[in-house]
Amino acid sequence: MSDVKKFLYVNRKQPYGTIYALESLEVVLIGAAFEQDVSLAFVDDGVYQLTKGQDPSGIGMKNFSPTYTALGDYDINKIYVEKESLEARGLTIDDLQHLTWEDEDEDWAEKDSIRVVSASEMAEIMDQQDIVLSF
Repeated sequence: MSDVKKFLYVNRKQPYGTIYALESLEVVLIGAAFEQDVSLAFVDDGVYQLTKGQDPSGIGMKNFSPTYTALGDYDINKIYVEKESLEARGLTIDDLQHLTWEDEDEDWAEKDSIRVVSASEMAEIMDQQDIVLSF
């Protein structure tokens, strides 16, 4: 039996105006650096964290959204976005950043990291984790 715990970081808050999104991203990167089995989930207003073209300069905050493109470099390739949360906000997968990872088992083929899942699928994913942290 593996000692590696499965961690799911659930992102529920908008990307700016609170520290939750940035803190979650920092904790995720630290966890991956320590070789945890890391997954991310984006639900409710958390789906806005992955949208393209963010510009928080009007509220005096730094745009940290480009950091999400580095997740694949940390072997973080299980990124789940709840379909119902997207739909409730008038968004589709096309409104989200294109996040990828390279599969070394398939000659470094580039693959999509984001998987849009239903609320019931998200519940199953959460149930399969050893640790779920909500931000």
